[in-house]
Amino acid sequence: MNTPEVPRPAPGGEHHPGESVRHTRAKGEPRFPDGPKADPAGSHFERRIRSFQPRRSRVTAGQADALQRLWSRWGLDIDGHAVDLGELFGNDGPVVLEIGFGMGEATAQMAAADPDTNLLAVDVHTPGQGNLLNLADRAGTDNVRVANGDAIILLREMLKPDSLAGLRVFFPDPWPKKRHHKRRLIQPEFLSLAATRLRPGATVHCATDWEPYAEQMLDVLTAHPDFENTQADGGFAPRPAFRPLTRFEGQGLDKGHVVNDLLFRRVQHGDR
Repeated sequence: MNTPEVPRPAPGGEHHPGESVRHTRAKGEPRFPDGPKADPAGSHFERRIRSFQPRRSRVTAGQADALQRLWSRWGLDIDGHAVDLGELFGNDGPVVLEIGFGMGEATAQMAAADPDTNLLAVDVHTPGQGNLLNLADRAGTDNVRVANGDAIILLREMLKPDSLAGLRVFFPDPWPKKRHHKRRLIQPEFLSLAATRLRPGATVHCATDWEPYAEQMLDVLTAHPDFENTQADGGFAPRPAFRPLTRFEGQGLDKGHVVNDLLFRRVQHGDR
């Protein structure tokens, strides 16, 4: 059995930022006692095709420290219980849901640039969760909440209808093999669920550097009755100024990748 790696103090009780060392936990001992749960909803019992794949990787001392210190205040385990977004953020501002934020750099930048908008960021990658919490804490922003678990359960079980002002899905797993296309997140069934939680006028913003997936996203969103393209020509949108150019995206552009943004609006039937 592989032993998970988590940070621990260096000899003498000192922490070296960014360092990860091996620590053996007792059976059943949580990885972060005051942090995110390993499987908050027991979601592995759901027989449903997943659009994500949990990844195990090293957690740095800074990320672990942020998880321990900040999770009780800024973290949310997706456990299937209803959540009051006003209570979660401590205000009645608009809430935008971001699914899959990687290491959180772009999310932290967007939160700092728009403090009046609350960002609920969902991912299953523990280092990324810790990194985003750390970035938000260092920037002094308090409009970010980090959700741990399955975004489908969050949308289906925990959020009220018309409670979201926007949805962002940036660089989701493209599942490039044809037999895995069914795992892609942007599908008609997902959009129908998301539409029930998005208020009329809310924006769905997707971005990908995988052109076949971009074309599929455009086709699926265009065909869905609850959404309309914000672009008059019915095509892709220029990258909005508020979406930062991430390191990952920059590396792709340097390799000649084409990045496509899609901006669609939630409509009420009869509005078209």
